Amino acid sequence: MYIHRTYRAKILNHQQVEEPLDRHGWSASKLWNVANYYSREVWDETGEIPDDSDLKSELKTHNKYKGLHSQSSQRVLEELAEAFNSWYGKRRNDSRANPPGYRKKNYYDNQGRRVHEEHPRSTVTWKQKGIRHDANNGRVRLSKGANHKQHPRAWEYILVEYETRPGVTVENLQQVRAVYDKAKRRWELHLVCKHEVETPDAPGNETAGIDLGICNFAAVAYSTEEAELYPGNRLKQDGYYFPKEIATCDDSGGQEATRLHAKWSERRTHFFHSLAKHIVQRCIENGVGHINVGKLAGVREDDNGNGNSKNWGKHGNLDLHGWAFDRFSNILEYKAKVEGIEVGEVSERDTSKTCCVCGRKDDSQRVERGLYVCEEHDDAFNADVNGAENIRLNINDESNSESSASLDEDRSTGWLAQPGVYLHDLSSGFQPQGQVVDCKP
Repeated sequence: MYIHRTYRAKILNHQQVEEPLDRHGWSASKLWNVANYYSREVWDETGEIPDDSDLKSELKTHNKYKGLHSQSSQRVLEELAEAFNSWYGKRRNDSRANPPGYRKKNYYDNQGRRVHEEHPRSTVTWKQKGIRHDANNGRVRLSKGANHKQHPRAWEYILVEYETRPGVTVENLQQVRAVYDKAKRRWELHLVCKHEVETPDAPGNETAGIDLGICNFAAVAYSTEEAELYPGNRLKQDGYYFPKEIATCDDSGGQEATRLHAKWSERRTHFFHSLAKHIVQRCIENGVGHINVGKLAGVREDDNGNGNSKNWGKHGNLDLHGWAFDRFSNILEYKAKVEGIEVGEVSERDTSKTCCVCGRKDDSQRVERGLYVCEEHDDAFNADVNGAENIRLNINDESNSESSASLDEDRSTGWLAQPGVYLHDLSSGFQPQGQVVDCKP
């Protein structure tokens, strides 16, 4: 099995390479702006967004395209296409969503008149054809763009000396990203390496189900007798705190605002990695070899099956589309794969309406947020856990012999009513909360 790992590296000869890295960072911003302008024109004329192949075909002869190595320019266009597609999907539910902006910063005098504008230093990505790696001496040679080859042939590249944290071996280098740290005012390298690891055996034959949501970021049913809730309180608290702090900054693109944005992003990433690691560890303890995750499209679509977006209310829509479900799923899949656990997506259709014990489906059984009451056998249990259990059973798979109705009628429902609750702590990860979920009707 092959995995990719990214290592952060300090640039040792920063003074020598700062100027060419600056030029390439500015060139990446200029190419982004040119492609952005072209994409907006196409959108205005046709109502469609050009994909990355269209952008590459249209702009490959443009002078700004030659400011970077060809593969680096292609990566800028791919990122822009991804950003436009993300905006297109979000705009249906969030009227405040804006298309990707231009990468520029305006400066004004005391009278509010614009004095000049400056392109920020964008991240530059080099792929394999633009990289020559000297692993023994900790050096990497990065190809320059055609517009920046102003010296003899020996200077057609940027020779960067780097240093990683102790114990890291940089080999099978696939990508190099030059990232500018605005707070430290320095460039650093992100080295993406490909590693071959032995594929472990699955911890067991059990299947777990994960229902992703807003109030509880994840509800997990590990087996027929155990479930856990992982509230998204930490993400919500940060979502309220950091925007307010950023709004108080004098300059939205200044050093303090940049620091706050970076800290906010790091805390989200830490939450996702901590949660994925915890769930995978619990799967190992419960002998789980396969994880079913509800398809994210299901939570965004309405119940009529016409493709329209479901309306969760003003704040609910913002929370839903601000939640990085896809990102978390990718992290979970990566960490599970390393432990021999498979992760697959299953349909979420009717999983919140169907009783996971008897299989009865009724819209009125979910009487309020967090409470599910089945009139068939007069039981009440946590609604998110009910959805997770239905996802675990994959009730929409007609070929699946195990279904809600086929299970033992005397099946215990205590774990459905009182799942374990884990809250996130910044220093120690997810810890159990000493409380009982109130599921009384």
